[in-house]
Amino acid sequence: VEQVFKQLFYMINAVALNNLLLRKDVCSWSTGMQLRFNISQLEEWLHGKNLQQSGAAKTLEPLIQAAQLLQLKKKTSEDAEAICSLCTSLTTQQIVKILNLYTPVNEFEERVTVTFIRDIQMLLQERNDPPQLLLDFKHMFPVLFPFNPSSITMDSIHIPAALNLEFLNKV
Repeated sequence: VEQVFKQLFYMINAVALNNLLLRKDVCSWSTGMQLRFNISQLEEWLHGKNLQQSGAAKTLEPLIQAAQLLQLKKKTSEDAEAICSLCTSLTTQQIVKILNLYTPVNEFEERVTVTFIRDIQMLLQERNDPPQLLLDFKHMFPVLFPFNPSSITMDSIHIPAALNLEFLNKV
């Protein structure tokens, strides 16, 4: 069950983040607020179902950071440093794309300046990020089956003659 929810939450993360990276109309402060609220509801549900150890919440980390990026101030060099230290699960390309797509919803917000985006790129140039913008939503985690040893010993097993396994020898 834990593995199923980890996979499901990864797919939610990948589809939501990819939509954020491809749609200018959803890159705003209010969308960041909505995302963070919805993610906290998912985390609360996991906790209520005692699935917090499944790793499902960890798969949402890039989406959480993208939501926080939409909500942070984006003006000063201190803001740029805060963004770089916060967004460790996002690639440089993803951070820059979100900043480029950021669209103010009301008159109190401002567009992200080109200078600020260049500052971010300068601060992140040491990272060895994969040149990947979108997440692979078809990625599958390996399924792990726990080993449960049997209480039956091998010398107590009787092999029926009808199976024609006379060539097997008990050791």
